[in-house]
Amino acid sequence: MPVSGEHHPAFEEYCECIFELQEDDVDVIQARIVERLGVSRPAVSEMIRRLETEKLITVDRNTIRLTTTGASLAQQVVRRHRLAERFLTDVLGLSWAEAHHEAGRWEHVMSTKVEVAMDHLLGSPTTCPHGNPIPGSHYEAPDSRRLVDLLVGDSFTVSRIPEELEFTPGLLDFLEGASLLPGRAGTVTASSPDGTMTVEVAGSHVGVGAFASARILVTA
Repeated sequence: MPVSGEHHPAFEEYCECIFELQEDDVDVIQARIVERLGVSRPAVSEMIRRLETEKLITVDRNTIRLTTTGASLAQQVVRRHRLAERFLTDVLGLSWAEAHHEAGRWEHVMSTKVEVAMDHLLGSPTTCPHGNPIPGSHYEAPDSRRLVDLLVGDSFTVSRIPEELEFTPGLLDFLEGASLLPGRAGTVTASSPDGTMTVEVAGSHVGVGAFASARILVTA
């Protein structure tokens, strides 16, 4: 697995983005990377060419895939990001949104020694605070469903807030404030044809928009 510092942080950022898009079952094309990273299409096109030259990705009919080397780099960066999020929330008490932002910096500078020590301190967690698996851990995926697929009256336990929702402005703060956290139980109290739902969690009724309800994963 590559050691942090062998690749430019921009390469790490792009490989991480591609990995997370694949993880969320999103088609990995340049347009999705533009949306996720908030950069221009020409900038993405140039970086894709550089990543191909570095043999970190392949491009086939506009679909972008990580090579073995690219996937290894991405997994290292994602692992460090998610461990950092755990440390920042569980130990330092930062909010989800603050931890996500700060971990985006830590992932590029964390050494292997710090990574190992942090994992040990945290008790070798298998997920980040949002329920996304930490690469290299002993994560076992639960039998999850999308929140939107539940019926009124169904009970559920939140299992995962996919990365796609972490990049939606304000959504992490909303979900944390509404107690829609991994491990929290709730009940569907209303559902609309467009996917908008109302759920009861921790004694409060919370409205969940169609975009989020189609992506939040739960066990029922």
